[in-house]
Amino acid sequence: MSEAPQKYTPRPMSNTTTYALGGVAIVTIALVVLLVMRWSNDEADVRNDGYGVVHNPAVVSVLAPDGTVLLGRVDAAKTIDVYEDPLCPACGLVERVYGQEIAQKIDGGELAVRYRFVNFLDPRSGSKNYSTRAVAANECVAEAGSGPVYAKFHELLFVTDQPEENKDDLTNQQLADLAREAGAGEEVVRCVGSGAKVDAATANAKATLDQLNGLLDGKAATPAVFDGPTRLDVNNENWVVDVTG
Repeated sequence: MSEAPQKYTPRPMSNTTTYALGGVAIVTIALVVLLVMRWSNDEADVRNDGYGVVHNPAVVSVLAPDGTVLLGRVDAAKTIDVYEDPLCPACGLVERVYGQEIAQKIDGGELAVRYRFVNFLDPRSGSKNYSTRAVAANECVAEAGSGPVYAKFHELLFVTDQPEENKDDLTNQQLADLAREAGAGEEVVRCVGSGAKVDAATANAKATLDQLNGLLDGKAATPAVFDGPTRLDVNNENWVVDVTG
């Protein structure tokens, strides 16, 4: 992956960072990194900066048997699907730029999000299984049901504390500390720290990857956002407004 000059910050509306996987046998899949960026001296534009994460207590998190995490109010008008890998820097960029705008829409009942997690970047983590362990941690936190707590944990995982590829990542204890920082109870913290859901997360991430490959003609890529069968262009700076309009 190309390294950008440190004095520059990419403008997210004009860049696309996509991780694509092709092939049938997972063990033989080659990771292809496509990087297209236009650099600017300006800071990246964060949508609705200052709003913060979801804070409406009416927002809940629901963990489905397949590992999908639904975040939203029960009366949400629209639900979208977001496919992410916890180590994917482009996923982190999308969360950093649009996360607060999405949070406001979720709090207002205009939007709910189904987060669907894959783990194909495990080999690019220092521990070689970080993505899987982070997916498991998401499942622990989501299962408790608090939307604001889950939203804060998700923000810490993808924005504030996301590890870099091919470098040290977070231990289970560090993931548990993030869960506690997000406001999770001690039972949830123990679930994360013990890796209780790692086996389930492994199976769920594999099934989700298969699903994403089906949607993208065998070329699974993250981040991928869908409104029903339609893939949304997250490089369109108004995509959140458009999907809730």
